[in-house]
Amino acid sequence: MTSSSSGGFAWPHNARICVVMTCLLENWSGDNGPPFSVQTTSLKAGTHDRAAMSWGRYGGRTGVWRLLKILDTHRVPATFVSNAQSLELAPRAAAQIIKSGHEIAGHSTTQDNILAYLDRDQEKEVIARSAEIIRKATGAAPKGWLSPVLASSAHTEELLTEAGFLWYGDYNHLDLPCVVKNARGAIVALPHTDFADHRVLRGNPRDWHDVHRDTFDYLYHNEPTAYLNITVHCHFGGRPLMAAMVDKVLGYIKSFPDVWVARHDELAQWIMDNRIEEWSNEQRFYGRAS
Repeated sequence: MTSSSSGGFAWPHNARICVVMTCLLENWSGDNGPPFSVQTTSLKAGTHDRAAMSWGRYGGRTGVWRLLKILDTHRVPATFVSNAQSLELAPRAAAQIIKSGHEIAGHSTTQDNILAYLDRDQEKEVIARSAEIIRKATGAAPKGWLSPVLASSAHTEELLTEAGFLWYGDYNHLDLPCVVKNARGAIVALPHTDFADHRVLRGNPRDWHDVHRDTFDYLYHNEPTAYLNITVHCHFGGRPLMAAMVDKVLGYIKSFPDVWVARHDELAQWIMDNRIEEWSNEQRFYGRAS
């Protein structure tokens, strides 16, 4: 590990930026679907929304396969953050994710099993159940976790640490990954994205492309040792209109030298091995400690 002009550390091989690709593979319980879709007309309360249900099922049927092809084309390792039941519903896709060299991380059992609604014991059980289903599907316990809709509880970080997880992704107050400590030990905090694909759900997918290209350019040229998390949902980002933008963004990023594209677990292990803790933002931007 070497020092850098950011006042923190240098990525492996002195890369200027670390990019991680997050693919969310989700499903909802029973015949439910997401509480949103491309449709703009809301149905009466209590009406079963078959359009939303079928729209949400696209990810495990088709979207995951298109994203896998794009990732393979650009040789981009990714982390598939998956509801455990999504792996049971799409076992061949789960096998291909692993065969293609990607990581599978925990994301509750279903997308509507939200941790913030559970007490501590219930949450602990959901984490354990999710991890066991992933282990059966992949042959290994998951190393990372991202909560559905980032709705964690006051217990989540400690429960994941206690369960042996390496990384946890529900952090919105950080720019860069770091080790965080709690009463159960230490875990790596990985910042999430500010602009997942759903931000352009009823807009122009090219806006998503432009945001990520511009953000990458800014960080690459202005902030050595930067970090960028690119996040898409298999049921939306895997559709042709969005997948075309994913393809363009990844092709653009891979055209640059000194870019470290890493799986979440690979990045988290490097952070843990080097004991990278949160540093002063004053030092990062102005070269002096607070």
